[in-house]
Amino acid sequence: MLTISSVTRATHPHPVSCHDAATACSPPAEAAAAPPSTARLAFFHAALYLLALAQGFHNPCSEAFGADQFAPPSDPGARASRSSYFNWYHFFNSCGYAISNSALSYVEDSVSRTRVRRVLGHDGGVPPRLLARHGDVPRRATRPRRRRHPRAARRVVLLGCACVDGESVWAQGRHLNRTVSKIVSSIRRSWLLAKEEVEHGKGLFVKLLPIWLTSIVFAAVVSQQSTLFTKQGSTMDRRVGGIVVPAAALNCVVSFTMITLVPVYDRAVVPLARRFTGHPAGVTTLQRVGAGMATSCLAMVVAALVEARRLRAASDASLVDRPGATVPMGVWWLVPQYLLVGLAKVFGDIGLDEFFYDQAPDGLRSVGLAMSLSVLGVGNYVSGVLVSVIDTATRSGGESWFSDDLNRAHLDYFYWILAAFAALEVVVFVYIAKRYIYKNKGEP
Repeated sequence: MLTISSVTRATHPHPVSCHDAATACSPPAEAAAAPPSTARLAFFHAALYLLALAQGFHNPCSEAFGADQFAPPSDPGARASRSSYFNWYHFFNSCGYAISNSALSYVEDSVSRTRVRRVLGHDGGVPPRLLARHGDVPRRATRPRRRRHPRAARRVVLLGCACVDGESVWAQGRHLNRTVSKIVSSIRRSWLLAKEEVEHGKGLFVKLLPIWLTSIVFAAVVSQQSTLFTKQGSTMDRRVGGIVVPAAALNCVVSFTMITLVPVYDRAVVPLARRFTGHPAGVTTLQRVGAGMATSCLAMVVAALVEARRLRAASDASLVDRPGATVPMGVWWLVPQYLLVGLAKVFGDIGLDEFFYDQAPDGLRSVGLAMSLSVLGVGNYVSGVLVSVIDTATRSGGESWFSDDLNRAHLDYFYWILAAFAALEVVVFVYIAKRYIYKNKGEP
């Protein structure tokens, strides 16, 4: 659907100079500036929501399936290997993000539409075909892998089989009927035990709720990398030699940071920390998440200072009322805040995944990872709501902090607010984390 929405364009009447469409020509300026139709927008947004739904299905289940291969969970060696697995899972995800944020962003900004269609195929169908081939990989790789089924699910299957078999043996005599009665009685006891497990699972999820709530600000902070950070970069000098770096490609700094630091953390930091703490993963999952939250707070402080510097540069160059002009300030000023966001994700994102997987009930590991993923989604929505509220409040009093002319806006004030929220979040999180009792008794 996204491919169709990208390769199709609205039809415009050709001007006379096109000689009845014999030569290529551009649509009229007023037609090019016209907004897309409601139907096309609905189709595009449906594709985006379908993609989000696919991620909701794929990411928690695939990550949980990989982590389930490290068994038994009580083995300290398996726990250390599983912690390393989460690191490398995000490492390879970051490799994919780096390619999409760098190469594809450059193609989008610097290559003509005609050349893009030549690369993708006239119908733009190469990416879907590659995804179709990619979908065959899990099917071929699943067979030799370990798949653990929850005990409650086995009892449901056993109950159904007993009911069917009970009807067949009932007719064979009273002697077999007594056997069936014993089976049914045993299943009833098992069913009650399964119900107790469900109630225990509910209690565990309620126990995880405070950690989930205190992680939302962290998610809102790291979401700025693909929104306001990109907007900042679009106003700055992005020339590197003879190449103009696309603003969207700046996100690859976060990916490259994770690609660089995840191996360092996994192979150097964890063994060193393990010598002092004795913990299989070096530090506990909540300690790792807390480090990510503190780093995200530092990232917002740096972002606020850099934005204040950018506003001064725009004012000194008399560019306050020229939104399309390039501020005489190199885009590399943004690299420190991107690096800090990448470091925060190395600690926080991976730590949250490992924590929710480990603390979820045994039969609901993928649901635990879905909780971790939902933190990022809710954080993005919270960021959007916060921007809307502040924009409405500041616009009524004068110039909006999020003015279309960023040289008149005050993103630095917004970053300071996020930094304050992040600092408060760290304090609350530390208070909750110190009182949290891990499901695994061996976890310090």
